This record gives sequence, structure tokens and C-alpha cells, in this order.
Amino acid sequence: MQHRQSGFTLIELVMVIVIIGVLAAVAIPKFVDLSGDANQAATNGVAGSLSSAAAINYAARKANSSNGSAVTNCTGAAALLQGGALPSASYTITAGAVAADATASCTLTGPGSKTATFTVIGIL
Repeated sequence: MQHRQSGFTLIELVMVIVIIGVLAAVAIPKFVDLSGDANQAATNGVAGSLSSAAAINYAARKANSSNGSAVTNCTGAAALLQGGALPSASYTITAGAVAADATASCTLTGPGSKTATFTVIGIL
């Protein structure tokens, strides 16, 4: 009674290792710098929140002058967010005057020096 062993040959094992190595070499660079993309996405999210808060504040204040807050500078938009401030100290807003009933584009700098623009509508 002969018993024949079965399994993978050395060549098959080496080829699988080579294929896995090539796939890893192609995939790893795509995942290495995800922190930059994450920082940009976080900055874009905060900028969107600032734009939305400014628009809601403008509408509320236009409807009734006792609602909302006066906004005459880009930095005033931070006070419109829930909690009254930017999410962390790693965010800064470039100061710029905003005239009443005028729209201004402002710049937010976030983690990793990523920037995004947001819109503020000035109101007294």
C-alpha cells in the first residue's frame, strides 16, 4: 500500500509570497498618508459647520433682531457654533471684516495646516 503525500510545491509557495509582496507594495502607499486626508476632511467639516451656522444666524437675526448674534468679522462665526467656540485650539480663522448684509469668504486653518474656505453673511 503506497501512500502518496500531497501538498504545495516550493515553487507554488514562493509564487504566492511574491504575489502577496507585490500587492502589499502597491497597497501600502495608499494607506500611509491617510492622516493628511483625515485632517483635510475634518477641516472641511468644521468649515461647513461655520457656513451653516452663519446662514442660520443671518436668517434668525433678519427675522427678529433680538435673535442670533451680530457678525462683523470672520472670527465672529466661531461663536455661532454650538458651545460658542471652535472644536479645538488646532483650528484658527483668518480675520476679515464683513459688511452688513454682505457675503465674505473666510479661511479656516485646521490640523496639519490644512485650509478650507467658508462663507459668512454679515449682520448687525
